[in-house]
Amino acid sequence: MAASGSEACFCIAIAAFTLLLIAHLFHNKKSKPEGNGFTHYPLLGILPSLIKNRHRIHDWIADTLSASPSNTTQYERPMGIRGYLTANPANVEHLLKTNFENYEKGPRLKILFHDFLGRGIFNVDGELWKMQRKAASYEFSTKSLRSFVIETVQREIGDRLVPLLSNVCNGGGSVNLQDVLQRFAFDNICSVAFGVDPACLHPSLPQVPFARAFDDATELSFGRIFYSAPFAWRIKKLLDIGSERRLRQAIAVVDDFALGVIRSRRKEIAENHESDYPLRNDLLSRFMAALDDHNGENLERSSDLFLRDMIVNFMLAGRDTASTSLTWFFWLLSSHPAVEDTIRHEITEILAKRRENPKGVAFSYEELREMQYLHAAVCESLRLYPPVPLDSKVALQKDVLPDGTVVGRGWSVDYSIYAMGRMKSIWGQDCLEFKPQRWLKNGEFVGESPYKFVAFNAGPRICLGKEMSMIQMKSIVACIIHGYSVKVDPGFVARYTLDFNMRIKGGMPVTLTKT
Repeated sequence: MAASGSEACFCIAIAAFTLLLIAHLFHNKKSKPEGNGFTHYPLLGILPSLIKNRHRIHDWIADTLSASPSNTTQYERPMGIRGYLTANPANVEHLLKTNFENYEKGPRLKILFHDFLGRGIFNVDGELWKMQRKAASYEFSTKSLRSFVIETVQREIGDRLVPLLSNVCNGGGSVNLQDVLQRFAFDNICSVAFGVDPACLHPSLPQVPFARAFDDATELSFGRIFYSAPFAWRIKKLLDIGSERRLRQAIAVVDDFALGVIRSRRKEIAENHESDYPLRNDLLSRFMAALDDHNGENLERSSDLFLRDMIVNFMLAGRDTASTSLTWFFWLLSSHPAVEDTIRHEITEILAKRRENPKGVAFSYEELREMQYLHAAVCESLRLYPPVPLDSKVALQKDVLPDGTVVGRGWSVDYSIYAMGRMKSIWGQDCLEFKPQRWLKNGEFVGESPYKFVAFNAGPRICLGKEMSMIQMKSIVACIIHGYSVKVDPGFVARYTLDFNMRIKGGMPVTLTKT
């Protein structure tokens, strides 16, 4: 109760200060529009407009960038901090490839996410990033890891997803599909990352403390971005109140779990020192082996805390991205029955080629590769609803982007992945339509430039788990569409959350019937 009271007083003080500042600034003053760009206000920059459009922030950004001839516009944060937003593929290629060394995550985001992500690959630059990227690149390129991922996905589908969906059908047919997909993804990523099964998708749909804490830590860390006063979250952390106290508690649960598994694995290795190393196929065992090979170079980098950071970062990438993407996929599918029918027909044709188990729901890697239309449909969904809608870089030195935009040293350059999927200049007049056929040529999938389709990032930081993510998503979609008809309530309106991943707010209730 004391913490709640302290947080309330703190929030009232911040709100009062903000209101007084706004009243002072706007008394007899007008906002200053920047051509076709954002509207800026003295000292507050675009903050008032951002607050006004908070419920539709990504569409607001897309509308603004679409109105700009170069699909790039300037913005100012409070206190005159300047940056640019772009949806121009040439600019994105410049940031992510051509002048990659000049653009980093920047100190602001590193500080905001340090408590949760630490020194993991998504929160560092320079040599520390290169070291992790090199180790991860080798492991993700191995056939053994791909086979392990496929086996893990198939087991989760056969042992958990199919029985759960059958129970839903027998019990009335209604379920929150986003929650089911999040549970599937968490079980899967825990198995791949730690070699541990939290059983989130057990038929009882249990509350798993580690899963809940991971969710809270992600959401609360991201929430730091939206404090109007940069010092506000620091004060709350110092006082250990409100959201910062909840964040500390959530991270403590994540740390207890992660460090416990790491120490248990070290003990297991010590007891089997004569066996082949690593003993398991999960990422933790692989990273431990890779780091121990270079133990003499930097003891700190093979510490338990550093391993914790590495694994938590990969969990963040592999957990919500797949479940978020699939939820939006089924949302789109609900209003495009012809696409669903085409996918079902493709699956039926592939099953007809089998000599054994023609009705089985576990699809092999070769069968998944044959599903060209399904692959196109998933990419089309990712184009319109990328799980990570926005990314940000900071210029180390002054630079000029391909469209002529001059970037000052220390300025931010953000690129909107969500807006890029809605640019007529990139995708044509039908850019807002869900059309899987735009990815097909003579029935075969044809990919686009990663600087045009940035759902998996691009350049040196392109997603290492892209292929494995597609395997997981296609496996789940094929299983569900082959066995069930998914219906979204016609009155349901999907609204996205303002979070690290663009989930559907409140989940997505659906009705399932067996086909």
